[in-house]
Amino acid sequence: MLEGVVPFPPEFASRYRERGYWEDRSIADQLRERFVRYADRVAVIDGERTLTYAQLDAASTRLALNLRDLGLQPLDRVVVQLPNVLEFVVLYCALQKLGAIPIAALPSHRYHEVSQFVQLAGAVACVAPDRQGDFAFAPLLERLRAECPTLRHGILLGEAPSGFVALQELIERPSHRDAAELEGIAIDPTDPAVFQLSGGTTGVPKLIPRTHNDYIYNSKMAAQVTGVGPESCVLIVVPIAHNLALACPGVQGYLLHGGRIVLSTSTRPADVFPLIERHRVTHVKVVPALLIRWLNDPLIEQFDLSSLQVIQSGGQRLQPEIRLRARALIPGVFVQENFGMAEGLLMFVRRDDPEEVQLETVGRPVSPDDEVRLVDDEDNEVPDGEVGELLARGPYTLRGYFGVPEYNARAFTTDGFYRSGDLMRRHPSGAYMVEGRKKDLINRGGEKISAEEIENLILQHPAVQNVACIPMPDPVLGERMCACVVLRTGQTLTFEELVQFLSGKEIAKHKLPERLEVLPDLPLSTFGKVSKKTLVEMITRKLEAERQHV
Repeated sequence: MLEGVVPFPPEFASRYRERGYWEDRSIADQLRERFVRYADRVAVIDGERTLTYAQLDAASTRLALNLRDLGLQPLDRVVVQLPNVLEFVVLYCALQKLGAIPIAALPSHRYHEVSQFVQLAGAVACVAPDRQGDFAFAPLLERLRAECPTLRHGILLGEAPSGFVALQELIERPSHRDAAELEGIAIDPTDPAVFQLSGGTTGVPKLIPRTHNDYIYNSKMAAQVTGVGPESCVLIVVPIAHNLALACPGVQGYLLHGGRIVLSTSTRPADVFPLIERHRVTHVKVVPALLIRWLNDPLIEQFDLSSLQVIQSGGQRLQPEIRLRARALIPGVFVQENFGMAEGLLMFVRRDDPEEVQLETVGRPVSPDDEVRLVDDEDNEVPDGEVGELLARGPYTLRGYFGVPEYNARAFTTDGFYRSGDLMRRHPSGAYMVEGRKKDLINRGGEKISAEEIENLILQHPAVQNVACIPMPDPVLGERMCACVVLRTGQTLTFEELVQFLSGKEIAKHKLPERLEVLPDLPLSTFGKVSKKTLVEMITRKLEAERQHV
């Protein structure tokens, strides 16, 4: 097993095998079977580009062999920053065939984040687009290679300058190696198949090792409760590397069931609705902010969306009225709320659940062996109907973040339950209701932002004495970030100056604060800590007053 991975205890591993949850087969082995079974079926659609299962198999084999020529080995870590394009799917399959481990980064990540991923994982390669908007990745990767001794390869989708490798060439170029070489690679199903990223509260990101055994089970159970089969067609518009889009059931789940995957880098209704109509999309994954935008766009009346069977919503709570509006505009569609975490546990509302369960809850776990506890601050279980912190343990929930034993001692109970930081209440039906968070995170349209990470950066500004980053309510995104700062004597700071300063720290754009409040001091709780609850109440009142005066 890869050093730094926390294994499942033997007695639990035995139980999960006995009950058929773990099949002790690699993702590559499972996909190999599907590539043959569904050879002539369409697997991936990206604009006018289409790959059948057989073509995806051939393309990912060429890529895997050419990556092997570059020196990539089983268990090598590779940062992947590709957008929703066909090449992502080819690369994911190729890395699985190699037994290498993709790190599921985003194209929006910049030096601040990527340098930490490379250092934490000891990554040997980064794969990125040549450009993302006005940002060029080659200088970033050059800088990382100079700083990080493990990082040997920069692979770019698009134009690859001297010293870089073109991803498209690696996919298309025939290899001198025998494809049977890949089948001879020994992949331990208890090793990581992918590193997902945590939305943790600290300034340093955490890597979530998802093993072949647990990640396959994750996708198969999610596919079961969302009704995925060979005739299903999913539209992926949320970031493809996110756990939701990749494996819940996501790209992986649809490939395991012979379905079609339609990719889009645009979330605009004018681009999305024609794709649903043209490809007879049956499933689509959204965050609430995105669904709200679609439902309020007049174009929704101009396209045939009747093929849609399931709108799967995750990332944050979906208000009941949004579900009802979706049903009215797209008759027959099931708006299926789910609660999930990259660390593991998944909950889904089911189609046959009573109406109040569908409208008020996030459903119940997908596995009979998902163990859920709701506890108070002393780890005592709370009575049914009361709010407690969600603790989770089960066949696809991690037992520890990668390579951080000290942090794991705080993030897990002594008997292996993951402390999620989410506050929940158990509904009388046995389903669960999200009531907020114990962790210090801002949930911006499904993207979890660590308040501490941004606070640490703001404190580096010479004008700032103290800071607290808090969520402020937003009707579309759910929450946006407000930076509440106390300035040093005689100093000034504008919102524009703060954003410019943070942009210079090379962080992802979605992490930038969207409001600045300069305060004489920060309110304290009775324990002497900054009271973010008081700050949130203050900014909520202020926003309401501003709306009334518009």
